Amino acid sequence: MVSQAKGSAYVELRKTKVVCSVFDPREIPHQNEFRQLGQLYCEVKFAPFSCPRKRRPYVPDVEEKALSVALRQALEPAVCRHFFPNYQIDVLIYILEHDGSCLAAAINAAGLALANAAVPMFDIITSCSVAVIGNKMFIDPTEIEEHIAKNSTEVNHGIITMSVLSQLKQISDFTQIGSMDVECVTKVMEVLLKECEIIVPNIQRVLVVDVVKNFELKKHLEAETKKREEILKKKMDEWRSLLNGQ
Repeated sequence: MVSQAKGSAYVELRKTKVVCSVFDPREIPHQNEFRQLGQLYCEVKFAPFSCPRKRRPYVPDVEEKALSVALRQALEPAVCRHFFPNYQIDVLIYILEHDGSCLAAAINAAGLALANAAVPMFDIITSCSVAVIGNKMFIDPTEIEEHIAKNSTEVNHGIITMSVLSQLKQISDFTQIGSMDVECVTKVMEVLLKECEIIVPNIQRVLVVDVVKNFELKKHLEAETKKREEILKKKMDEWRSLLNGQ
């Protein structure tokens, strides 16, 4: 998706469109002490045209900072950070269009981009959001549904976003906005676990297709290299024969 990045991914979640770029590990800037674990630098940025309201293109706002922190917290348990001590990996999210569930879309895109960049990971990370309004649940809510859930006067209202490491059966991050009782939260978590499991085969298929594509590209490059070496060898033999003839 992004040619300048080590790995990248593009995810559409209904009308929400997200691009993620992952770059090579680099030394942690202004770091005096040695760190056993590498760091993830995550930055979420909205395009100026992504929302109906205007956004400042160069100054991060409160929502972008909060999403950046939530993204880092979700990804840290999934990445094998002990493989690159004293280094950091930059994960940049650019939201082209925002229509709700942007954190879940960003986490899914980041997991794909990290895998595309060959960053060691413990497991595939998947994420999903649910908006709660009274006794109703909206999976992957739109921006309007999120707004109603946040400002509802119902006893149970709000948004829950959960990230899961499917094979390890672990929850890497849990974010809740709003007020809900224990029974409601338990029901929402069961729904989110099922939805995250549904996403896993799709991500696996994308990763397999990417690996097959890379192998085919490698074979093509090797064949091209061999062909050029044969042409170069033939030319060298011709030059040697001409030199020997003189």
